Amino acid sequence: MQVMKVLMLILGLTLFLSAEDTVSKTEQKKLDRKSKVKPLGKTKFWVTRDSGESYEMNLLGKNFIVVSLREKGADGLVYAIDKDGLVWWAENISSGAMGHETPSSIYPMLFKKKEHMSAQYANSNGRNNMDLSLWFTYRGHAIHLGNPNKASHGCVHVGRKGAEALFDWANTETKIVITRERYLPFVREDLAKVGYRASDAPKRIQKYLKANPLQKKEPVVPSAVEQNSSKAADSHAKDMF
Repeated sequence: MQVMKVLMLILGLTLFLSAEDTVSKTEQKKLDRKSKVKPLGKTKFWVTRDSGESYEMNLLGKNFIVVSLREKGADGLVYAIDKDGLVWWAENISSGAMGHETPSSIYPMLFKKKEHMSAQYANSNGRNNMDLSLWFTYRGHAIHLGNPNKASHGCVHVGRKGAEALFDWANTETKIVITRERYLPFVREDLAKVGYRASDAPKRIQKYLKANPLQKKEPVVPSAVEQNSSKAADSHAKDMF
């Protein structure tokens, strides 16, 4: 079974590289800009493919990662959501610089690699620069350990604590959602519950929660009519027994 997965991965990479020869980088960037993901809720997303096809996708029942890119109108955060739809992790990220924008879509996690050096953007000092990587395109895009305050060549950079948590948790069944829109408003309640008011939480989350506090639910007081109806029902119930 494992051998079959490796063979399928190699076949997919070969097919992609063959197709890459016929699509220029400029054309590919145009296609990337057409592909969009709009959050509709915590687990629901409206997906527009580069072909123009649009549809709704609900990821409830699956483990998934949401990256709201470090761009204007987005959060600059990565979120980990479990099968029950609970956000259990959120962390600061950086993403592609202008001209190297991170593509937006819903991807399968192709594979993960604990240690890796970028072939295209190798470090002059010889140190790995893509460790703890979760790959989501065959063009080299991945979520990986990096500087969350420095724009990338298209990958998503996460600090060590977040990169380790995501790497240990994610597998090839995990979906990766990349969006250029805000996701934070849909998960405010979860983040407040799991303690993201703490001083070590990402400042973007602290600021948002402070500006948008959870509203305490007021107890519902039944009206006089409802109270009388309830008393009548209780009286009737006593008559029956």
